[in-house]
Order: sequence, then C-alpha cells, then structure tokens
Amino acid sequence: MKFHLSINLERMDDTVSMEDVRNHTLEMVQMADEAGFELVWAAEHHALEMTIAPNPFQLMTWWAANTKNIRLGAGVVNAAYWHPINLAGEAAMTDLISGGRMDLGIGSGAYQREFDRMRPGLDQKDGYKYLQEMLPLIKALWKGDVTHEGEHWQFPASTSCPKPVQDEVPLWVAARSPVTFDYAVEHNCNIMSWPLTMPFSEAEAYRERLDEAIAKSDRPFTGKWAMMRHTSVYETQDDKQAALDAVRSALAMFGNLMMKSGEVTNGFPSKVPLASLEGNVRVEPEMLAQNLVFGSPDEVIGKIKQYQEIGVDAFIYYASMGLDMAQQKRSLELFINDVMPAFR
Repeated sequence: MKFHLSINLERMDDTVSMEDVRNHTLEMVQMADEAGFELVWAAEHHALEMTIAPNPFQLMTWWAANTKNIRLGAGVVNAAYWHPINLAGEAAMTDLISGGRMDLGIGSGAYQREFDRMRPGLDQKDGYKYLQEMLPLIKALWKGDVTHEGEHWQFPASTSCPKPVQDEVPLWVAARSPVTFDYAVEHNCNIMSWPLTMPFSEAEAYRERLDEAIAKSDRPFTGKWAMMRHTSVYETQDDKQAALDAVRSALAMFGNLMMKSGEVTNGFPSKVPLASLEGNVRVEPEMLAQNLVFGSPDEVIGKIKQYQEIGVDAFIYYASMGLDMAQQKRSLELFINDVMPAFR
C-alpha cells in the first residue's frame, strides 16, 4: 500500500489570511515528503476559496522547489477547460522543472456552477467527452507533431514544447461511473476513485466496475488504483467532534456547488441544509465517522486494510475539509507515526 496526500489551499471564511493558508499547505506537503508519501495531489478549481487551485501546475512547481522526493500529481485537471497544446506544454514543463516527478490526472469535472463560468453552455454530464478526446492527444503531443481534427479541438501540425523528462509520464483518470472505468482500462491509465461520504460498499462497487472493465477489454491492464477518502486521525473525543463539525460544514458548502442550490459570494459558498444532501452524500455524524477514514490510529489502520483487501494500490489521505490547521497537522503526525508503520 502506497500513501498519497491530497491537500488544497482552503479558506472557509475570510478570517484566515492567505499567507497562513500558504504556509500551512506547504508544511503539510513537506511533512508528507519527509514521511515517505509517494505523491501529493493538487486540484483544479476556479473562483472558490474552499479550493484555491486555479492552476495545479503552479502548485506542483512550488511544491517541487520545496520538497525532495515526493511525486507531484495534478489531481485532476478538467479536460474541458484546457486546450490540448496548452495542457501538454504546461504538464511537460512541470515535469522538466521537477526533475521528472510529475503525474498527470485528467477528469471530466464536478460542479455545474464552475462549468457555467469556465465553459458556458456545456453540461457537466458531457465533460467526459472532452476527457476522452484529450487523453490520447496529450500522449501524441508529447511524442511529436500532431495534426488534429476532432469534435472539440482542431489544429494544424503542432507538438508539446517542452517534452517531459520521463519516458512515460504516469497518467491518471478520475473514475466513478462505468463508462469512465471502461475508458481508463482501455487506455491502460491509472485510476483514482472517490466515494465521497458513502460507505465502504461504494468502494466495493467501484472494484466491481474495474473488474468488469478489465474483463471487457482486449488489452492487458497494468494501471494502479487509488482510493481517496477524507481522513482524520484523533485520540480524544474533542478532536473527533472537531473533525465531524468541520467535514459537515464543508459538506454544506459542497452541496451548494454540487446542486447549485445556494449563493457564492466573493468565492465563499453559502451553506445548504445538510438534510438536502441525503441521497447524494451521507451527512449524519456517526455515519460519517464510520464511512470516512476517521478514528484512532488502530481504527484507521483497520479501515485502510479493508481497501487493501479489495486491491487498492494507493490510499489518498484527503486532508482538506476545513479542519483547524493545528488539528490537521496533529492528525497527519498521528497518521505518519502510528498508521503508516502498519503497512511497511
């Protein structure tokens, strides 16, 4: 089992300074680097204070300059927001600057609100079509000149400048639906899945989709499968309650974005009633404590072993959920010192 960290620059309100957010985020990444985490993921989102990541390659380049060994992943870029030549070049430049430490993840997008601003007129449900056209183009542009006449992009002969340092850049696809699992397997890409706040059975359903995609494909699949979960390791009841309060507050904002059911003012989403999220995500406190990778070190070890047993190759510790910065660090320290040794 490998371990990855997913962390955002996040502000849940304007009482926290951007400088403090910047410093905290880098310290968390450096902690993961020193502890032997394999990879850190940077997201892409726009006009949102709770996920400040307008260009993941900027974040990855910053982290590269301040870490030693950890790999740097774009997790994930939204294919519909990019031109293929631009994306291929930005990613390759990051690989060059980092000394060949880049992984590129591509997805089809999450929030319709964001599409309405970044790609007006495009239904989020159709984002996968851009992903499917983008991924083979990126690989081709990294090799040499390409002339493309596709549904979404057309351009005369062009290539990526620079080219990646790595002979084979690890490519990842964010997958939850069967069609995306099928596509990732067909192209032999690594897969990252996120069951949101659903129970472990949701991860088991993803395993079934992966197995079905592999069975249907006429090509061997050698990709890795990573699972992302909100994670908080604690030793006291107070810290447990703080983690649950934080994730429920973040979910109230997430629901706004997912369902376009509230306002976003100056980058801060208003909170929607948690009851309105049932069916999309689980929000009841003890259910969250059970479903997410929350708990004492021993409880967290037990939960991660469940993922290991269904064939998950890498566990993605999702740190960003509005938790107090000191508590975020304490949780990561407990994870490093008391959880990771059980998997070595």
